[in-house]
Amino acid sequence: MILIYGNQELWESFPAEDFEKAVAAQDAFNRRFAETGELLGAYGTADAAQAKVVRVRDGVPAVTDGPYLETKEYLASWYLIDVEGEERALEIAAELPFASTCAVEVWPILHEAAGNTL
Repeated sequence: MILIYGNQELWESFPAEDFEKAVAAQDAFNRRFAETGELLGAYGTADAAQAKVVRVRDGVPAVTDGPYLETKEYLASWYLIDVEGEERALEIAAELPFASTCAVEVWPILHEAAGNTL
């Protein structure tokens, strides 16, 4: 799984024309790796202000606005890829157009959850 971190301030710092170009480059990246079969899915997340936190204490769920992050960056999007190994995953992550402006992480998926339909 490839994770991209950013924040609203970062997205708003792009001039409109540059942001459109960046999104087009990201779309081309998505098409390229979908065609190779390595990209299983690409998902953008809403702004952190729209996220909710669920905590269950003593069996009672509490839902609050959040997350209240101590960092300015939050999970902005994620990619599910299927590759032969870590080296290939790192190669693909390095080709992400936003890798030059955002933090990008690569996490191995240890197992598939029961009931997964992928």
